[in-house]
Amino acid sequence: MSDSWSNTEVQLIIADYFNMLSAELRGEPYSKTEHRRALRPLLRNRSDGSIEFKHQNISAVLIELGQPYIKGYMPRFNYQQILIEAVIGYLENNRNIEEQFLLFSDKAIVTKIADFNLRKLIVEPPVANFVVEPKVTYHRCPIKTNYLEREQKNSRLGFLGEELVIEFEKWHLINAGKEKLAEKIRWVSKEEGDGAGFDILSRNLNGTDKYIEVKTTKLGKETPIFFSKNELDFSISEKESYHLYRLFSFEKDVQMFMLKGSLNQICRPEPISYKGYF
Repeated sequence: MSDSWSNTEVQLIIADYFNMLSAELRGEPYSKTEHRRALRPLLRNRSDGSIEFKHQNISAVLIELGQPYIKGYMPRFNYQQILIEAVIGYLENNRNIEEQFLLFSDKAIVTKIADFNLRKLIVEPPVANFVVEPKVTYHRCPIKTNYLEREQKNSRLGFLGEELVIEFEKWHLINAGKEKLAEKIRWVSKEEGDGAGFDILSRNLNGTDKYIEVKTTKLGKETPIFFSKNELDFSISEKESYHLYRLFSFEKDVQMFMLKGSLNQICRPEPISYKGYF
C-alpha cells in the first residue's frame, strides 16, 4: 500500500493528538500506549512507529504555529502541506483549545529552589533535526497569539529559571573550590532590568566573565527560544564569553542544557518582526 496518509487518517490522528494534548495541559494523566492502541484499528495498517512519527510531525506543526505541544513527542519538521492545513482546520473548528493554551502560558508556577537536584540538572543539548527541504508555507492561523513566546515572557517562570541558574552557578563554583568567585555572581536582569543583553554575570573557573542568558519553558528541550535584537547583538559582541542556559520541563523533572557562543551560532535564528522607519 502507499505510505501516504489519507485525509481521513490525518483527521483521526490529529483529533487523537489534541485529545492527549488537552489532558497534558490540564495536568491530567493519560497513556500514549492506550491512545495508540485505540487509534490503530481506525488506520490503514499503520505501525506504532509510523503513528508516533506522525504525532511528532504534529508537534512540529504546532511549534511552527507558535503553540504548545505534547512534550513526549519530539518535533519532526519534515511534514507535508496536508498536515499543517489539517491542524489549522482543527484549530478553526475547536476554538476552545486557545483557552487551554492561554492558561498554560500564564500559569503561575509554585516551586522552591530546594526542590531541584542540581547534580542531575545538566543534560546534552538537542540535536538539530531540521531537514533540508523547501519550507512548508501556510496562509492563515485561527490563533493569533504565539503562546510559546507568551510563556517565555511569563515573568514568574522567567524569575524562577534565573533564580535556579544563580543557585547552580554558586553550587558549581563552590564545589570547584572557588568560593570567592561564587560571591561575585550578579543577577543583572533583576538589578538593572532587561536592557543589558544577558541575565546573569557569573565567572569561569579561571575568574573571567561568563555572560549567561536564561530561557525557561515548561515544555520540552526542542521548544524554540525567543530573543531580542539587543540580546542577539550582545551575544555576537561577547561570543567568547556568552552562554545560553536553557531550562525545560520546569514544572516537573526540570533539566537544563548549556551552549556557548553567539545566538546566531548556537541555534538557527528566524526573524519574526521588523521595525520600519520613514
